Amino acid sequence: MRFYVNPASVPYRTLSGGQRMPCIGMGTFGSDKNTAEEIAGAVSKALDMGYRLFDCASVYCNEDKIGEVFGNLESKSIRREEMFMMSKVWNDMHKKGEVLLSAAKSLKDLQLDYLDAYFVHWPFRNYHAPGCDGDARNPDSKPFDKNDFMETWRQMERLYDMGLVKNLGMSNMTVKKLNDVLPLCRIKPALIEMELHPCFAQPELFDYCVKAGIQPVAFCPIGSPNRPERDKTPDDVTDIETPAVKSVAERNNIHPVNVCLKWEVKRGAIPIPFAVEEEFLYSNLKCVTETELSDKDMEELKSADCNCRLIKGQVFLWEDAKSWEDLWD
Repeated sequence: MRFYVNPASVPYRTLSGGQRMPCIGMGTFGSDKNTAEEIAGAVSKALDMGYRLFDCASVYCNEDKIGEVFGNLESKSIRREEMFMMSKVWNDMHKKGEVLLSAAKSLKDLQLDYLDAYFVHWPFRNYHAPGCDGDARNPDSKPFDKNDFMETWRQMERLYDMGLVKNLGMSNMTVKKLNDVLPLCRIKPALIEMELHPCFAQPELFDYCVKAGIQPVAFCPIGSPNRPERDKTPDDVTDIETPAVKSVAERNNIHPVNVCLKWEVKRGAIPIPFAVEEEFLYSNLKCVTETELSDKDMEELKSADCNCRLIKGQVFLWEDAKSWEDLWD
């Protein structure tokens, strides 16, 4: 195959429970621009190319189509044990009994017997209608509630006890929220998904997770230039166009996208970039098997961090919230 990376050449991370996972994977959120069939086709190409980590979610509305690919792993001579499969429970399925139903549907849709990791997608029960305006407010939305979250987490722990999920994860958290809930967890998260790119390095949250033995997983790892319009604001910065990223790219004779991915891997995070084009899928995977960034590169990239959060989550705001910053403490 013209585009192929030996999975054995991709570095791995070892989770707190001992399971290994590749240091890069493929994200599958692209429903604003790509059909479920197109994304499933890209997943099939990625498998052939050497990808073994895939990040899915029920709200992406494509798990059933992706499952048609995973249901035929044997035809690709790939064993399930080689894969690391992740999914997430959406905000409207947090109440008692609903997390188990959501996980069961994801397993059925993905044609899997278990998930390697299952995440609480957002730490709220705040729901918004698909495709709603970015300024929409649901009257039922409310601020983060520790007790509500722990009711959800107890169901996550039950999934783990049942063997349906190998590792538990949280997503879109803050240090304050983690301080509230981690002491209450019987089974602590092995992974946390967070927005992470050179212009939004989140050093406090990142270091907190590392110190706690929680593996950071980076979404929007290249700054998500193709994110939905509702998530864009005039003050946003494009990572691959910043001077530091461009400078490091030129010095290493690589694309700025590769700089972002190498930066994440060098830090110890696991990026999950989304792509459907074969050449981009290949470039994303291959770059982590090549020469890593130098300490000089990493030092220069610190100057790119301007605290530019791109996925602000404003659609989850409650009626008397002042701005999206309220979601992030």
